[in-house]
Amino acid sequence: MNCLSIWWLAIRPKTLTISITPVLSGSALAWHDHAVFSTLTFLIILLSALCIQIGTNLYNDAADFEKGADTDKRLGPKRAAQQGWLSSRQIKTGAFISFLIAFIAGIYLAWLGGISIVILGLISILCGYAYTGGPKPIAYSPFGELFVLIFFGLCAVGGTYYLQCQHINLIILLIASGIGSLAAAILLVNNYRDLDGDEKAQKLTLVHYTGRPTTRLIYSFMILYPYLILFSLPLLSSSQQPQAAYSWFVLLPLLSFHFAIKIIHLLFSLEISTQLNTVLVKTAQLQLIYTLLLTIGLLI
Repeated sequence: MNCLSIWWLAIRPKTLTISITPVLSGSALAWHDHAVFSTLTFLIILLSALCIQIGTNLYNDAADFEKGADTDKRLGPKRAAQQGWLSSRQIKTGAFISFLIAFIAGIYLAWLGGISIVILGLISILCGYAYTGGPKPIAYSPFGELFVLIFFGLCAVGGTYYLQCQHINLIILLIASGIGSLAAAILLVNNYRDLDGDEKAQKLTLVHYTGRPTTRLIYSFMILYPYLILFSLPLLSSSQQPQAAYSWFVLLPLLSFHFAIKIIHLLFSLEISTQLNTVLVKTAQLQLIYTLLLTIGLLI
């Protein structure tokens, strides 16, 4: 395997939709509400978001290996440090380079959005490191899913919207919570699969505290919640922002509802094995499909 292929696998490309979807939906919302869209702003936000996630993924790869959470009994996709493809030092260097690029990209965004974006950007980069770094990593606590919901939902969608049109409202945050819920479900499946190995490494995630049966119910809610909020959007927008009310086309994501039900059923039916990787991939695909359909509904 060549060097480029190794680094490509190390950044976990199949999960990067978590960064793409909030930027896409936040931009579509800004265009719908105010007919504003800056291509440069969109691209820089996307670059920054991707680099924060890539940095987080890389640091997680190295840190989990060092802490003993990633062993040869791991059920998930292969990790660079655990496989010996790269040293922990190399991977951490890659992570810090990613965070640095995100910081540099954020300078333009800070100039555009002011002090609120400066604070949001710095906190996002810091939390990307703190996810598996520092004395009390977020990933080794029951708050990982909450972290993903906040930063890859509320902050990413809301921040993108704000940078495009310089304000935000509660309806945007409601939509952002749905996007974030699907992103958090991806992490929940990962932790559900890895529970046994994580507990041996003292990585006590939400699944450790709730148990696998309850986790399946939490996952179901995370998947269904984004669909439930869709029905409120035309009604809420008509009363709160009549000049840019959402049409019933925002219900287009319902076309993917059958896919969501199939994924939930799949999680309930599978034993703890490498087959759960299919659920993880399909959850990421669902988030992307949901967002694309929502974007189309907003732009029609």
